[in-house]
Amino acid sequence: MRQLCATTLAMEAIVIGLAALVASRMSDLPAGTLWTVSGAAMVLALVLCGLVGRVRGAVSLGWALQAGLVLSGLVVPMMFVLGACFTALWWASVHFGRRVDELKAARAAGGAGGAGGSPGIPAQDAG
Repeated sequence: MRQLCATTLAMEAIVIGLAALVASRMSDLPAGTLWTVSGAAMVLALVLCGLVGRVRGAVSLGWALQAGLVLSGLVVPMMFVLGACFTALWWASVHFGRRVDELKAARAAGGAGGAGGSPGIPAQDAG
């Protein structure tokens, strides 16, 4: 799960920065406010890259970041669409990442000797 979620968050940090550039041209918000909020969101996304899968609550913070990204559509309307896309990517990263982790754990528990291959695929002989 960690790798999928971290990749999603890293790409999201880039999108937040690019959206801030667009917002600086399109909105009437003061530049200091805009870059403070965007910078904090970018830093949060990058910090979460390292925390997700290791720290309890990091996934919940990721969901909060997704909500903030969708709400940023109030400043840059296209962010409603991008926020929804990243929310879907976040859901897929968490959902399928957990499934992969469960499969890895089951494989490790069932084939602790290390001789097994993928489920349903026989291990090849070493000779």
